[in-house]
Amino acid sequence: MRDRIIRFMYGRYGMDVFSRFLIFFGLGMMLITSFFLGGVIGQTLYFLSVAITAYGYSRVFSRKLQKRYKENQVFLDKTGKIRGFIRKCKARIKQMKTHHIYSCPSCKQKIRIPKGKGKIEVRCPKCSTSFVKKS
Repeated sequence: MRDRIIRFMYGRYGMDVFSRFLIFFGLGMMLITSFFLGGVIGQTLYFLSVAITAYGYSRVFSRKLQKRYKENQVFLDKTGKIRGFIRKCKARIKQMKTHHIYSCPSCKQKIRIPKGKGKIEVRCPKCSTSFVKKS
């Protein structure tokens, strides 16, 4: 069975970031419209979400590799700042378990201090200002 899928997908574009976004956005929109919206507006948004999901799957099975690649690159360029911000937030949340992050009072440089060391004197690597903080 796995070999059949591999042979079927040979020469096709496959899943990329833009396709994944379209599919999940369409499915999420389908769920929201089916549970919370009714009437003509709900039906219209539901059919729009079905069309978005279908377009996402058509990108996955497409044989026009160059065209799909360019579309994905445009999507990545447009959403680069948002994805970078989310990546930074995730990293900061992960570091909050083991470190405190303080700002230097004079130059506002962010300094990462390990937790559990008591009161320590911190020296800014940028401007060499010393200040005392609890870790």
